[in-house]
Amino acid sequence: MAIGKATDKEIDSFITAHDSWSVDGGKLYREFVFHTFCEAFGFMSEVALVAERSNHHPEWCNVYKRVTVHLTTHEAGGITQRDFDLAEQMENIVSRR
Repeated sequence: MAIGKATDKEIDSFITAHDSWSVDGGKLYREFVFHTFCEAFGFMSEVALVAERSNHHPEWCNVYKRVTVHLTTHEAGGITQRDFDLAEQMENIVSRR
């Protein structure tokens, strides 16, 4: 079954509701900053388990206490509900820290 790309209206609605997220190069983007490297790595480890269960993996980078994330669904060629869902999971994880 094909995965449908999100509309501009759906993306704008997500960004409005989650002002820490933006669109960068056609992908959802957010930078997370933690107090320590261990906190950043712990966040990434927890997200990795969620991503693996959903078979939807982020494009991300960690430098010291900073984690940058780009979310896109490659098979759809853009942002989809999968990206919104993973971004929400990331928000839930970071809110518990």
